[in-house]
Amino acid sequence: MLILPKLTLVTGGAASGKSDYAERLIASSGLPKKYFATSQIWDDEMAEKVRAHRTSRAGDGWDTVETGTDLVAAIHATAPNEAVLIDCATMWLTAIIMADADPADEVPRVLGALSQSPTPFVIVTNEVGQGIVPDTSMGRAFRNIQGRFNQVAARQADSVIAVMSGLPFALKGTLPEVPQ
Repeated sequence: MLILPKLTLVTGGAASGKSDYAERLIASSGLPKKYFATSQIWDDEMAEKVRAHRTSRAGDGWDTVETGTDLVAAIHATAPNEAVLIDCATMWLTAIIMADADPADEVPRVLGALSQSPTPFVIVTNEVGQGIVPDTSMGRAFRNIQGRFNQVAARQADSVIAVMSGLPFALKGTLPEVPQ
């Protein structure tokens, strides 16, 4: 069994394998597995992506909680004897913005709740700063919000793991051995 740090951040580009790695990390802990799904379904493509994620966890002992934008309440409802995957911060930030909430208010609330909880958490987040500069002001603003979240969460995290082409590497802490 793997002893998870209090907070692990798993980052990488879209379709890099970060969610798969994060799920295997949680499963390796031997603790009851809880999945905080943050995605909102706005179109058919997102509905298919959510369906595929649900199917991949079906029958595998995951307790899935659809958190919506209220991630703080979900964090406060966790137990110390479970391991929780938040997938993903990028979709949560998108939902916050679409709900006209202020990420500058919500991000500290979530990170504060995480620091107060005895439960080990793994957060999946997208690295959005390595691509092209978005061509819209909304896209650039989102990139900056996401980048700031990643920086603050990485400072708070005990472990930061980047995933590229399905391969994890440690940016902070030690890379745990996780079965394929």
